[in-house]
Amino acid sequence: MRHRKKINHLSRQRGHRKAMLSNMASSLIMHKRIKTTTAKAKALKLFIEPLITKAKEDTTHSRRHIFKNLQDKEATNELFREVAVKVGDRPGGYTRIIKLGNRVGDSADICFIELVDYNENLLAEKASSKSGRRRRGSKKKTTDTPVTAADTAVADAGETETEAPDANVEAPEAEVTTEQTEATAETEAPAEEEAKTEEEKPAEETVEEPAAEVAEVKEETKEEAPEAEEKADATQVEEPEEAPKAEKANDEPEEDKAEEKKEE
Repeated sequence: MRHRKKINHLSRQRGHRKAMLSNMASSLIMHKRIKTTTAKAKALKLFIEPLITKAKEDTTHSRRHIFKNLQDKEATNELFREVAVKVGDRPGGYTRIIKLGNRVGDSADICFIELVDYNENLLAEKASSKSGRRRRGSKKKTTDTPVTAADTAVADAGETETEAPDANVEAPEAEVTTEQTEATAETEAPAEEEAKTEEEKPAEETVEEPAAEVAEVKEETKEEAPEAEEKADATQVEEPEEAPKAEKANDEPEEDKAEEKKEE
């Protein structure tokens, strides 16, 4: 069982593993990015980050300690001269692992390990994203303070002083409003008169037309009245003429009867 075994030996002996990590750390300090397997990158991260933290203090003791682990003068000078200065404000987390997938030959996990502050592309993207974001500021909480009678009196006095000029200012506004209302009333009066005249004209026309029609109807009725009277008179005259005719008709059969009796 693999209990409490935190160190990955990387299938190497102690000396080989230490030399390999020292060379990889020197390469990372000089080139700022290297390509390796994920297991080696995680082991290198645990090896190099304490050295970068130690390099923030530029003392003889820290230089000797770092040189003992790196065994490279150029890498040691580069670490103290550039890397420690650029990473001075960062409290840890100096490296980043970027996974790339599996290697073709043995299907091992491959990744990039790099120093965070030297990836200019990611830094530019972060700066642009920060400039585009807007955060709403939280409102400050107001402390509740006791209000005294003196404070209220001072506040009332200030309000009365401020209200006095407002009354003076409102007077010209009232005059302006009255002038505006008079002007609008003058402009509206002729408009209303015109509208009334326009409404009355069609009303008069509509009233006159039926009156003329009623007069024509009356004239026609007057003309028709005498004609009806003449017809009535004619009928009355014709009725007596028909009566004697009827009497004559009645007389004729009596005469015929009398002649027949005489012949007999």
